[in-house]
Amino acid sequence: MTPSLAFTPAAPSAAETVLHALRGSIIEGGLAPGTRLVDAVVAEQHGVSRNTARDALRLLAADGLAVSVRNAGYSVRELSVEDIRDLFTARRIVETGAVQQSVAAASELFEAVEHAVSRTEACVSAGDWSQVGTWSLNFHRALVGLAMSPSLDRFFVGTVAQLRLAFAVMPDEAAFQLQWVDRDREIAELVLSGARSDAAAALASYLDDSEARVIDAIRAASRAKRRSARETTDGAEAAGATGDRASEDVAPAVDAPAATERIEGTP
Repeated sequence: MTPSLAFTPAAPSAAETVLHALRGSIIEGGLAPGTRLVDAVVAEQHGVSRNTARDALRLLAADGLAVSVRNAGYSVRELSVEDIRDLFTARRIVETGAVQQSVAAASELFEAVEHAVSRTEACVSAGDWSQVGTWSLNFHRALVGLAMSPSLDRFFVGTVAQLRLAFAVMPDEAAFQLQWVDRDREIAELVLSGARSDAAAALASYLDDSEARVIDAIRAASRAKRRSARETTDGAEAAGATGDRASEDVAPAVDAPAATERIEGTP
């Protein structure tokens, strides 16, 4: 009997299991940019050793979802404008490519597209804006799934997690998420009806607009952060200057006895 040459992925290691859990928390909006990730805490939360937790955090950093902080472990990554441009470049290639070749996709993959967009709409009705964001991202994962490529699916999970970090800077999540819901539905209907070229064009326009909104929000958040830092520094300097002037106005205490001695010793 000829042995099967089909590729069977290895079972995930303990560190990979923790990685998947942490990445899932990011996608769900449970871990915001800048959140400290302490190995002891991660180990306790996931029932693993600290060494395994450290390995998981290193994998999370390799995925572009965390950064190492000197003498402080890790923290969830804060994305820059350059990061966003890179992410959306990848999205255009992967998502529109998957849509354009979706003629060969299995029926259940189209059902996943419909399910994701319907769940997004249901979350809007419920006013659950965090889940609106999660299911909108799942809709785009379903679009990539139409390519029937496990490699692309694995790649795009990391992309989705980074996108969730980008969305975290939005000052009004409800307003941000709401503007995409009807457009998700439009793209879904085009894909499901077989209008692949129109769907790819609508998706490309969607991605252009989404990239611009996210970049604008990141720049606004960066300006606000710098302004706050300047105000804190200016306040500290002003307090220091006030303290210096107050000290100058007080006569040194050691001069008083000397002056008294001179007065008493004067003929």
